Amino acid sequence: MPELPEVETVRRTLTPVVKNKVIADCKILYPRLLPKNTVEDFCAQIINREITDINRRGKYLIFELDSPLRMVAHLRMTGQMVYQPKQDLPLEKHTSARFWFKEGGELRFVDQRKFGTIYLLPEAEYDQIQGLYTLGPEPLTEEFTVEALKESMQSARAVKTILLDQTKVAGLGNIYVDESLFRARIHPLRPGTSLTAEEIEALHASINAVIAEAIKEHGTTIRDYRTGSGATGNFQNKLRVYQQTGKPCPDCGAEIARIKVGGRSTHFCPNCQRWNQECTD
Repeated sequence: MPELPEVETVRRTLTPVVKNKVIADCKILYPRLLPKNTVEDFCAQIINREITDINRRGKYLIFELDSPLRMVAHLRMTGQMVYQPKQDLPLEKHTSARFWFKEGGELRFVDQRKFGTIYLLPEAEYDQIQGLYTLGPEPLTEEFTVEALKESMQSARAVKTILLDQTKVAGLGNIYVDESLFRARIHPLRPGTSLTAEEIEALHASINAVIAEAIKEHGTTIRDYRTGSGATGNFQNKLRVYQQTGKPCPDCGAEIARIKVGGRSTHFCPNCQRWNQECTD
C-alpha cells in the first residue's frame, strides 16, 4: 500500500502538470471507485472544473477545485494516479478512471486490486470519509511532537500496532514502521507503555528521518507503486529490514527475522532490536 512518502511523491509530481488545468471530460470505468457518488453525478459536477491545487493528508490525496467541492482519492493497496501528457495513449489494463484536460493531457487512476476510492464532496463533509476525519498527527509536521508520540504510547498494545493506527500517527504503514523501529532499536512486539522517554525520543527522530529520506527517494516501489509521472521510487534500494528476511543485518550481521504482529508481516533484527520481556512484565 502506498504510504505517506509515496502519496506525497504523487502529489509533488502531479501538481506541476495538472494544477490550473480544467477537466474537459471524465470516464469512470469502475463505478465502485466512487463510494458516495453515482457516475453521472460525479462527472456532471467535475467537468469544467479547474484543479486549483493538490494537497495531502495522511495517505489521502485532496484535489482542490474552483468550487466548494474537493476530489479526495485514496490509492489503497495498488492504486496509481498517473499523468499522461498525450491523450489516448494505450490504456493500462486496470484503469478505473480517466480525466481529460482542456489544455491537453490526461490523468488516469489505475488500480489492479480495485480497492482505491475517490470521493467528491465539500470539506465540511469530510466526516463521511471513513478514516480521514480521525487522522492523527503526521511525521515532519509541527503537530508530530515527542509529546504527541509519548501520548500515543500509553497503551499495552505492541508498538508496531500503535504506529500502524492512523488515529495515532497518520501516514505510516508496514514499510516505514519496520524501518523506523529498526533505526530506533525497538522490538516491534514491545508494549507501548514499556518504552522509556529516551526510546520514544529515538523513535520520534527515526520516524522523521525515515520518512524524509523516503520522500527524497520518491518512495518505495515493491510492485505496483508509481509516481505521478509513471516512474518507480528508489527507496526500495535502501531498505534495511523490510522484506530482507534471512539477509544479514546491515549493522550487526545477524539474520533479519520475520514475524506476525497484529496479522501483519514484520521484519526486524533480533540482535539490534532485543526485548528483555522480564524487564517489561
